[in-house]
Amino acid sequence: MSVHYQRHGDIGVIQIANPPVNALGQAVRSGLINALEEGIADSDAKALVLLADGRTFIAGADIREFGKPPQAPLLPDVIAQLEACPKPLIAALHGTALGGGLEVALGCHYRTALEGTRVGLPEVKLGLLPGAGGTQRLPRLVGVERALEMITSGRFIEATEALEAGIIDDVSTAKTPLEAGLSAAHAVLSGQQASRITGTLPAPESDSQAITDTRERLTRETPELFSPFRIVEAIEASVTADSLQDGLRRERELFVACMDSPQRAGLIHLFFAARSPHIVPGVENASAFNQVALIGEHPLFERLQKAAQRAGIQLTDTANENTELCLIASTSHAEHPLHITTIALTKIGNQGESDTALSLVIPQSDDLIELVNLGAEPLTQQRAALTLKALRANVVVSQKRSLLNTLYEATQQAPASEKRSALEQASIGIAQQGFCYRESDIDLLAVEALGYPRHLGGPHRQAALSTAKDV
Repeated sequence: MSVHYQRHGDIGVIQIANPPVNALGQAVRSGLINALEEGIADSDAKALVLLADGRTFIAGADIREFGKPPQAPLLPDVIAQLEACPKPLIAALHGTALGGGLEVALGCHYRTALEGTRVGLPEVKLGLLPGAGGTQRLPRLVGVERALEMITSGRFIEATEALEAGIIDDVSTAKTPLEAGLSAAHAVLSGQQASRITGTLPAPESDSQAITDTRERLTRETPELFSPFRIVEAIEASVTADSLQDGLRRERELFVACMDSPQRAGLIHLFFAARSPHIVPGVENASAFNQVALIGEHPLFERLQKAAQRAGIQLTDTANENTELCLIASTSHAEHPLHITTIALTKIGNQGESDTALSLVIPQSDDLIELVNLGAEPLTQQRAALTLKALRANVVVSQKRSLLNTLYEATQQAPASEKRSALEQASIGIAQQGFCYRESDIDLLAVEALGYPRHLGGPHRQAALSTAKDV
């Protein structure tokens, strides 16, 4: 079962168990309704606590359901039933409470969070808006201006800021969500803490200046995007609607419009593309190298060194008899031992051929780097990629020729007005020649490293859509 109910003394506990991130799939939504009904019917339970197993509270909706026919119960209906609970209902948060997870918490009557918890409504990053009351309940707690900033940016907020803003009611020093939830429930029952049913709070005060300023900023910074402007409309409805229900209906209309937008499909395509670009297909049971030498000087090395201790990887500045992997900066002229797996670092656009079996291509913005297999065994490339990943580097793996350099060359040879189409044409050739393991890797690199418009989902996706239209 994804959700189960049990009682601790006079407190009923609704516990979600849907690893790895307790996403709000249909089974969880249905389970919440059943467990809530069980808790309400339990005459010995004076209050209820909602919490989740594992490393996090609810990290959002189950994105795999997007684009499919909706399955009852819908999340807005689940949250409405949580909010209508006749007993005090406490949400005990830990890890992250994001998107639908935060909306669930907003539907509860009291919110306690462990230290280090982060909350947010990041739907805008997927071309969406919070569609289960987030644009209506959050402004009732934090006001219009702060709700606009939070939801249009999609940023995560630390527990201390969430407490100051009024999103949560306390930050707990307890060790577990269960301890925090039970403590908060007893405090509410004894009158030491007051619960707040968000939906019964008055509508937020009008703030036309914040609405105007946000629209102007979006028009200036991201005029091509669809969902941020719909977010403004939804938050505006939290002020102008005659009731919470009217505001929720308007929010749902705008959510459906975003769901139908091509931008949503493009952004979700990138979301999935970013999940495992470091995995070499067909390689199993690979592990990271433990002894790594960083030879020469490079800004990337500083980042790797900061993560080494936590990753359990020993870094040295010279190779020795224990070294398993060498990373050599392009400025270094040191000889590398032939028996050690070696990666040569190169800048994007560097046309020189590497004399190593693995090459690491680093764009100007080094948030995403590319590990190219020029002649190594697939297992070796996978082990090297896992090592970089353990050292907190975001890696895309490829083979035969650098995807980044191929795409970059296409942009350099094209006029400014044709750079987008040049990337799309180059992506077709990359896929045909088998340089990429996954075609989505082309899109990820083009967006993150070369500035291809994120909302379009990437050049190969656009090229594929154009081909499909022509057929």
